[in-house]
Amino acid sequence: MSSRARHTALALTTAALAAAPLAAVAAPAEAAEAAAPRTLNVHRGGPARSFTFSAGRGGEALVGFTASAPGVSWAKKGAESAVVSIAVDGRHVTDLVVPSSDPTPRSLALGHVDRGRHKVTLRFAKGSAPAARSVRLARPSVRMPAADQLVLRYAPVVVGRTLALTGDAYQNATTDTPLIAWHETKPATTPGHKILEYSVVWSNEDGGTDTPALMARWGRTTDIEWIYRVEVDAKGNRVDGTGVYQAPEHATLKFTGKYEADHPLLQTCTVNNNMCDAVTPDSPLRFMPDVTATRPDDRTREYVMDQQPWTYRVMAQEMLREGKIESPSDPATTAVGDQRTYLFVEFAKTTGAATGTGSVPGVALGVRLKSDPSRLYRSDHDQPTWSIDRDGPVATTVELPEGTTASDVASVEAIRRPIGLGDNGAPATVTSIKRGFFLDSSYLPQQSFLDWTGSVTLTPQSPSGVLWRP
Repeated sequence: MSSRARHTALALTTAALAAAPLAAVAAPAEAAEAAAPRTLNVHRGGPARSFTFSAGRGGEALVGFTASAPGVSWAKKGAESAVVSIAVDGRHVTDLVVPSSDPTPRSLALGHVDRGRHKVTLRFAKGSAPAARSVRLARPSVRMPAADQLVLRYAPVVVGRTLALTGDAYQNATTDTPLIAWHETKPATTPGHKILEYSVVWSNEDGGTDTPALMARWGRTTDIEWIYRVEVDAKGNRVDGTGVYQAPEHATLKFTGKYEADHPLLQTCTVNNNMCDAVTPDSPLRFMPDVTATRPDDRTREYVMDQQPWTYRVMAQEMLREGKIESPSDPATTAVGDQRTYLFVEFAKTTGAATGTGSVPGVALGVRLKSDPSRLYRSDHDQPTWSIDRDGPVATTVELPEGTTASDVASVEAIRRPIGLGDNGAPATVTSIKRGFFLDSSYLPQQSFLDWTGSVTLTPQSPSGVLWRP
């Protein structure tokens, strides 16, 4: 059992087991888990399923399970997902979009609960695809992780997108669905204070950066955005007026909307998943993802996807269903091919001071294969604006011929490419490769085979350098 699980003071039982005695509030985590239902099946047109839990103290709760929906596939129109509505004590708190028939571990927030007994109710919801008939939730459990109470307390509620472009109030059940979320803790100006920042990974963005540029500049076709930021004092209380959110056009605006307890209500209100603090009345979908995950300072935001491999499969399936994948795949074109043909790489870089005028240098990665080492496959497809000019840990992808495996790679190289006219002469230095993998036949990440630390500096006189050889 994990250390987090040992912190819980919850006991569970299903409604079907209501006649059985409820485990004591102070029972050890093992007893609570043993009392939990093994499986809940929620059917279209069927009755709601429920279970109770007993909280030994007031605080923020999480619910977890392994979810699957027979006949559902995010890759198929009309079978995209099944939606489960989740309520606590009769109050709708969150929805679960299940995009696969494959069992997938999921964790959601239930918000603040008081000390005592509570009832969780799950219903098969509107917005489910026609092909969806049921949802299987295996090993459901509720916990209140002591170490994460602060970050859970201020996590935003994300209300589903209801833009008029489709006339569908359940848009996030078929497109740009929020998959996972995480938090970062940053220092504040005031001693003892800190800033909590919350980010979400969506399955894609219907607007914003185009798909080939996403693969080249960000190393994925999901959309990752910070959505809310707030300062808390040394006692963990919100500092009035410090809540801000990422608004349309990526503006940072002060939050002036409504709260549920300390949870701000935000709504996805653009096709590129920016937020508004004015929520459309009666919006049917709402999401409270588990935000307890975080990332190391030296890793990209894509690291959180690496920890939840199923997100890559949903990402790829949305591209297939929306017709954004070139067929047959051809690495000689700029169009996005089968994402299983791409090498997904994370590396770190820094840029020095400019020595002249012109555009800043971006860095692309190049791959040579043992079968034809004279040919260089580039992450930027030789497009200047697709090279990466930001510093720190970054991610990209390199499209390769279909069937390429790790054993076929002869070298990985760094390539200097100014993003516009001219070259300001600044040196660009690559210092590490953190991971490199292909997706398997099911669009899940294979084991990383790239790991390199060193220093390769790219200049106008030396614009490329080898980073890795097997």
